[in-house]
Amino acid sequence: MNNKIGIRLEDKYVMERRVAIPPDFAKKLIKDGLQIFVESSPKRIFLDDEFTQVGAVVTEDLTECPVIFGVKEMPISFFEEEKTYIFFSHVIKGQPYNMPMLRMMMEKKCNLIEYEKIADDKGRRLIFFGRFAGLAGMINSLWSAGQRLKAQGTDSPFLPLKQSHHYNSLADAEQAVKEVGKIISTKGLPDELAPFTIGFTGYGNVSKGAQHIADLLPSVEISPAELLKLKSSGKYSNKVVYKIVFKEEDLSEPIDPDQKFELQDYYNHPEKYKNQFEKYPEHLTILMNCMYWDDRYPRLLTKGFIEKLYYKDNMKLIVIGDVTCDPDGSIEFTHKGTEIENPVFVYDPFTREATMNFKGDGILVMAVDILPSELPRESSESFGNALAKFVPAIAKADYSVDFDQLELPAEIKRAMILHKGNLTADYKYLEEHLNA
Repeated sequence: MNNKIGIRLEDKYVMERRVAIPPDFAKKLIKDGLQIFVESSPKRIFLDDEFTQVGAVVTEDLTECPVIFGVKEMPISFFEEEKTYIFFSHVIKGQPYNMPMLRMMMEKKCNLIEYEKIADDKGRRLIFFGRFAGLAGMINSLWSAGQRLKAQGTDSPFLPLKQSHHYNSLADAEQAVKEVGKIISTKGLPDELAPFTIGFTGYGNVSKGAQHIADLLPSVEISPAELLKLKSSGKYSNKVVYKIVFKEEDLSEPIDPDQKFELQDYYNHPEKYKNQFEKYPEHLTILMNCMYWDDRYPRLLTKGFIEKLYYKDNMKLIVIGDVTCDPDGSIEFTHKGTEIENPVFVYDPFTREATMNFKGDGILVMAVDILPSELPRESSESFGNALAKFVPAIAKADYSVDFDQLELPAEIKRAMILHKGNLTADYKYLEEHLNA
């Protein structure tokens, strides 16, 4: 029975500082009989010494560990024969850029457990960084708004804010947002920005995290229908921000005008629906894109639509916080995620080109791909707390047996994409992407 697990360093991004199992949780696992080997990292938010102090072995490689935990994708050269790997593999949508990695894992007869698919029997995810993506995404988007307005010659209360990773803690960032809120409630926003509106797509963990930060400002929640009439009504204040949460029925409508929107039908047959979100962007100041999306569903904002809207010179939208960050996805002009050290670009709807930084004609997009790493300590501790209870079973399982005989918690077994290099039944659909 195996009792050795490895914790891999994170090297996909320069500013990736998270870890799947922080020292406090490693300590508990070691007391329960596991040996933990931690790949040395100079940038991880938790120092090597913090792991050594709790009894883990800090090492330069994880060769002797048959089970390895990470956060982001691992290099193709890292995988070894018949080992078990647990990380965010980003393959479940058939992402082309990760198919070579998946093929290599299959060739080496690896086992792959995907965090994103660890869920209860109702399909609710159990282990995630989503809330922290929303928290950091909203902080960054408010900061971006301040910087973008400054570049356009407008001072705003958001100017003192910093990018999330520049704060020592989430608490410090929250306090900074509260201070901005005090300025808004007493002195107000510039008249030309009123009504200041923030829209959120989705209502899951990501959206809740983003809304939490927005709610630190003096905020009033209104419905999508009320948003459409807010400016023309004249009944608004420059001493609050208006918050709007968009659900599925606000984003899409049936193609057949005689059909009513039904949520389960939308999930089962998205091809029967079309975008109806396009009436809202001209009324929004900031759009926080926090929803799940794949290419079966209508896009939220297309290049063509944004070009027409800009042609009308009728655009209020300053910032898009694309927390979802699907390349060429629901926000069609988010071609790729940005990096923490270079987090924003301005998309010009006419030239259809992006310019990094805050200047230029068009819409500013904040699309950092690893937002939770801007709050690395808190996000790692939350993640590790959820993961820790599953770690002993993952470590000690006998992966040499047939899949039907594999003894793992149901939540983990449902998340196993590969067993001994073979796609498990729930993930056979990936074959068409592997062969594309």
